[in-house]
Amino acid sequence: MKVLITGAAGFIGSNLAKKLLADGHEVVGIDNFSYGERRNLIPVKDHENFTFIQGDVANPWIIKDIEADVVVHLASQKIPRYTNALRTLDENSIMVKNVITKCLKDGSKLVFASTSDVYGKNPDVPFHEESNLVVGSPKVKRWAYAISKMYSEQLIMANSDEFGLDYTIVRFFGSYGPHHNLTWWGGPQSIFIQKAMDKETIEIHGDGLQTRTFTFVQDTVDALAWCATHTEANSEVFNIASFPEEEITIKDLAILIWELVNGPEAEPMLKFIPYSTFGRYEDVMRRVPDVTKLRKISGLMPNYRLRDGLKIAIDWQRQVTQPQTA
Repeated sequence: MKVLITGAAGFIGSNLAKKLLADGHEVVGIDNFSYGERRNLIPVKDHENFTFIQGDVANPWIIKDIEADVVVHLASQKIPRYTNALRTLDENSIMVKNVITKCLKDGSKLVFASTSDVYGKNPDVPFHEESNLVVGSPKVKRWAYAISKMYSEQLIMANSDEFGLDYTIVRFFGSYGPHHNLTWWGGPQSIFIQKAMDKETIEIHGDGLQTRTFTFVQDTVDALAWCATHTEANSEVFNIASFPEEEITIKDLAILIWELVNGPEAEPMLKFIPYSTFGRYEDVMRRVPDVTKLRKISGLMPNYRLRDGLKIAIDWQRQVTQPQTA
């Protein structure tokens, strides 16, 4: 197949490109480097079946003439913790409309990257694909991201009903690993790893008792590639996640990372930062997936436990941020 990946220089996009190329597919990647890194493309940039275009998917002309069997739409603005909600809402809606228009014109399948954040404040865990999507106060701008993804999901399904768009929607749960963004955009683990390597205090938002499940990126892209290349995934929504039983508090994640970086005898340095630091910010206290649906239909099982995946992520981040000197 020929697959177009938006956000190809990003964390998941670059790992997906590598996976699809290894499986014999042709890949065209697009990225404007808002969050992606040129270094992420080094493993694939010279592959004979890979083409890269620098550009913004918010500009419909960028993708207009690219022919592809499947479009995997990963490009996205993030939770507006440090930026503005308008950009998140506006750009995410513009990009998904451009991608939908292209897929309908060309008869391409659309694989859309949504997020576990759409489950929001729903207290009924684990979350399955039919769970209620519950957001908080409209005065709290962090919900702009979840709402932009909810809108995109609904728009995709409406276009399927009206015009026959082929689609698969995936909701990611805490992907991490090589190529993850080294700022908060990449998740707490990347910040915690760097602080542990530098032996600096790890700052934890709130009391650290909020829980998450984390998915090693190879497990993420294995599932994503299956969704892109199998018709059994068409017209479905899937949670893409690892082992639900590995639910962990953010505090314990920080302690685990400190141990993996500095050894079991090292005393972790932690500091708890009140949410009031971010203004009116709301966190989700538990985020646990139900992964029954994907495993039943695809037969896929994750291969990486959290401790093992974190060791790989730590080794990669050490190579990137602490290069060896002669």
